[in-house]
Amino acid sequence: MSAAPEFSRALLAPRHWLTWIGFGLWFLIAQLPYSWQMAMARVLTPLLNLNKKRVKMARTNLQLCFPQKSAEEIETLLKKNLESTAIAVFETGIGFFWAKTRLRKLFTISGVEYVEQAKAEGQGAMLLSLHFTTLDIGSAMLGIYVNYDGMYTPHKNPVFDYVQKVRREAYAPGGIAFARDNVRAMVSQLRKGRMIWYAPDRDMGAKISVFVPFFGVPAATVTATAQFARMGRAKIIPFSQYRLENSKGYQVVIHPPFENYPTGDDFADTRRVNEYFEQEILKVPEQYLWAQPRFKSRPEGEPKIY
Repeated sequence: MSAAPEFSRALLAPRHWLTWIGFGLWFLIAQLPYSWQMAMARVLTPLLNLNKKRVKMARTNLQLCFPQKSAEEIETLLKKNLESTAIAVFETGIGFFWAKTRLRKLFTISGVEYVEQAKAEGQGAMLLSLHFTTLDIGSAMLGIYVNYDGMYTPHKNPVFDYVQKVRREAYAPGGIAFARDNVRAMVSQLRKGRMIWYAPDRDMGAKISVFVPFFGVPAATVTATAQFARMGRAKIIPFSQYRLENSKGYQVVIHPPFENYPTGDDFADTRRVNEYFEQEILKVPEQYLWAQPRFKSRPEGEPKIY
């Protein structure tokens, strides 16, 4: 298991030049003052409406998860969510390219003692996260205080894949980013007492999932959280990050470990994870990644949602 991806001269081929130029521009923009970047994101937010498929998906998800809200309230929340998604592009650049000394000034953190306790006991832990739009900047902030490994989804573009892996490994120096399907690596690292970043709030297909309520809607949810905890003899330590209003920075909160987990009942254990996700999303619903096909898989006999 390599601590860093291999660089190949093939990544410098002419067909990849536009990608490298894009990263160069992203790097330069990321050096601008934080408040400028947030203002730029808000100006560019209307461009996201061009992706009608994703906007429709986000609206559908909000309608399903918040049936008590009026159409006007849904549209207001959707507008805020699109703004949060635009901000995320700039936040990812900050997470990728800012020095840790500069990043440290942007946030407060609490709950590090829960990770320190697990380390003192020689026990690995899964740092349970979810797909907020602040995912990358939150992971970078966490890495200043917690040394961890992480799972990621490989990108089809080899240059993007290389850069994202290198930069995400830089979030926590000494940590390793490995593909999400590398189960052996996950279990091995947990048994070594490592902390592993993990976010299981995506639809990975009905074959490897159980249908568990997510805001009252049956959602295909992997049971891997409980299985990894069992195989890796690990704790589950949830954490979240919240973007503060008016460009005031962020709050990173590491929560107490799950007690009596796993129980051996995969459905109940997975339901508990989704309940935690619901609890966190309700704190900042506009910051969740609603433009994902969370309900793509359906129980047998149910019609497609998207």
